[in-house]
Amino acid sequence: MPARKKRIHEIDLEHYREPLVAILARLIAEPELDGRTLNHVLRQHPKDGSGFFRRNDLIQAYRAFAGTNGLPPFDPAVLERLRLKPVRTRSGVTPVTVLTKPFPCPGECIFCPSDVRMPKSYLVDEPGAQRAAQNSFDPYLQTYTRLRTYHNNGHPTDKIEMIILGGTWSFYPESYQVWFIKRVFDALNDFSRGLDYAAVQAAEIESALREASQLHPENLQPAVTVDGTDITRTYNQLVQDIYRAEMRRSREQAQVIAQGLRPRTPLDEYATWDELEAAHRANESAACRCVGLVVETRPDHISEEEVIRIRRLGGTKVQIGIQSLDDDVLRLNKRGHNVAATRRAIRLLRRAGFKIHAHWMPNLYGSTPDKDIEDYARLFDDPDIRPDELKVYPCSLIESAELMQHYEDGSWRPYSRDELLHVLTACFLHTPEYCRLTRVVRDIPSTDIVDGNRLTNFRQIVEANLAERGLRSPDIRGREIRGRQVAPEALHLDELWYKAGIGQEVFLQYITDERDIAAFLRLSLPEGPPLVEELADAAMIREVHVYGQSLGIGESAPGRAQHSGLGTRLIERAAAIARENGYRRLAVISAVGTREYYRGRGFTDGRLYQIRDL
Repeated sequence: MPARKKRIHEIDLEHYREPLVAILARLIAEPELDGRTLNHVLRQHPKDGSGFFRRNDLIQAYRAFAGTNGLPPFDPAVLERLRLKPVRTRSGVTPVTVLTKPFPCPGECIFCPSDVRMPKSYLVDEPGAQRAAQNSFDPYLQTYTRLRTYHNNGHPTDKIEMIILGGTWSFYPESYQVWFIKRVFDALNDFSRGLDYAAVQAAEIESALREASQLHPENLQPAVTVDGTDITRTYNQLVQDIYRAEMRRSREQAQVIAQGLRPRTPLDEYATWDELEAAHRANESAACRCVGLVVETRPDHISEEEVIRIRRLGGTKVQIGIQSLDDDVLRLNKRGHNVAATRRAIRLLRRAGFKIHAHWMPNLYGSTPDKDIEDYARLFDDPDIRPDELKVYPCSLIESAELMQHYEDGSWRPYSRDELLHVLTACFLHTPEYCRLTRVVRDIPSTDIVDGNRLTNFRQIVEANLAERGLRSPDIRGREIRGRQVAPEALHLDELWYKAGIGQEVFLQYITDERDIAAFLRLSLPEGPPLVEELADAAMIREVHVYGQSLGIGESAPGRAQHSGLGTRLIERAAAIARENGYRRLAVISAVGTREYYRGRGFTDGRLYQIRDL
């Protein structure tokens, strides 16, 4: 059973006003705030004579006391110095990850864990999965509690990238999808009205779930384990058996609500498309906006209908499990689709303008280090693939996975540290500048891994190995300016053109002379018939991103890339390229929370996209 939720840490600000103000005055006066300086100041002003104030105590106090008690007026730069884990928002947005509930999966992959307390492929000990379980997998509670944590730790909460993970999104019923996304937006919109208002709504939901939901942590049944060496019942069979009552209740409630037979409660997994679109409209000008919406699915569940549905939900990026570009490896691992399905899915997603965030796995059953290096090269040599972002997940051996059988009979083994380092180093060097390696090695607790790599910081190991040779990864993440200050005159525009299945792609980037990246835009110049009529004769902006510490909407800061005009300059260059190449219009796959931004740059609203005449 997941751990109980921690109680919100609140401090009596008035009781501790004097020491907190003294600490803040010292810290504000420090030109550089490092851990040693902070600890020194905290020791000089102990809490209750012996303890220490926490950093989020200082953040709460700064919000309350700035501009009073002799402290200077509120300054976002001071809040940034006090912030916990600033790296979380140094890529320009604040990511919030939520998980869908346990549900059957169309796949039978032999490497996939089978934890019936989780959606397929996730383990209860993973950090994001723990948060989901603690919140009964409810989309509102997950979103609210994550936003609250960010707020308490001093992070901005106005530009949110919502990342929806869990099994295969496209396999969940449409009614659940609409409800889930609508409740995510309800949480964003309620949080915009104030922390106290959202807390009241969350408390009502939590109380209702405790009373009636099997997914509430107090009501979960004891874990049913799956033995990968002798699978007598599959994950799907167990999930349908364990959650049979929960699934039946959800279906029946949705039918009752749809027929208008009783008022809705927080337990009812039901919402209409009209209600979702109303939540979208409210979020366009909310204080807490969704500037990106990500779902994850499988190549064999992507169709024109599914692509349009994801777009209608507000999606802007799709995480898609490629795993391998070798049909023999896919077959041996019971992946359930071939490489042709992957190519077809990515072409469809590109025609709709989505960002492609692929998952790829070295060390699968049937592969070798040399085969993996060749396979990785195909990701970028094949115009039909060429992902925008990539998660590299070396195969981990989990006790509940069927792969255990091949481990025990000796037909599969995990790579040694040196083999894995060799593979990943070669992969890093082959990654083009237009791709971002978002994660290297999945964050699986070492206690869940039977054998093989248990290090989650393998990216740092690879980067150190490259640095020893005077090299670095050319991918986007390896070049981000992050929290560094950079003068606009130190940047120049660079254009990278490449073929990508459905046409030409142009990767526009503002970079330094050392090729560190401050901002980029992905422009698609498609060929052939459009996916939907509103994209006729249109080039497509698939993404605009400005790096550096996330700043609030309308804020600016000297030397910071965000809000310095780089995004607008990229859009104007994209418009010029589209015009030069014969397109009459420029479309953008905008997120709900960026619609106002694009309206201010000449785009008008269509049904699924925003369009600017050229």
